[in-house]
Amino acid sequence: MRRVLLFLPLAVVIGLGFFLWRGLYLNPKELPSALIGKPVPQFELPWLEKPGQTLTQEALKGKVSLLNIWATWCPSCRTEHPFLMELAHRRGIPIYGVDYKDEVPAANRWLSDLGNPYVANVVDDKGSLGLDLGVYGAPETFIIDKRGVIRYRHAGPLNDAIWKRDLLPVFQQLQGE
Repeated sequence: MRRVLLFLPLAVVIGLGFFLWRGLYLNPKELPSALIGKPVPQFELPWLEKPGQTLTQEALKGKVSLLNIWATWCPSCRTEHPFLMELAHRRGIPIYGVDYKDEVPAANRWLSDLGNPYVANVVDDKGSLGLDLGVYGAPETFIIDKRGVIRYRHAGPLNDAIWKRDLLPVFQQLQGE
């Protein structure tokens, strides 16, 4: 019995080592989403740019658009922001923002200082919409079709290479539908 107990810690360490080793080969950008093909979850949240007003998921219907989860506390969001500005202002891509678990004054300063690529932003200070979307963290971007259905999800910051390789083909296909 004592011999078995001596090898128990070794077995635990080997088991943990296997799972950690396996984790090295997982791609964190390929996080599955159970919401692909389903409507954007229902929400009614404050509109960042228009205090006192709210937005709902209905605002996302009518044209193919991006839904971008962002926050001022997120360093990757700052890296992504110039590309979002280019998408919105040079390429005419409609982007809706979800200011995720953030403070309204900080978000307004951010947009004032760095520019606003968003058609509209909702304030998700408690993270309820983020939770319903299955967000792991910011930034994350969803492609929403004309009917308000989630068609693609990207975790992490966007850049031109990722846009052209992963999102643009889906975006163009949905625009043609």
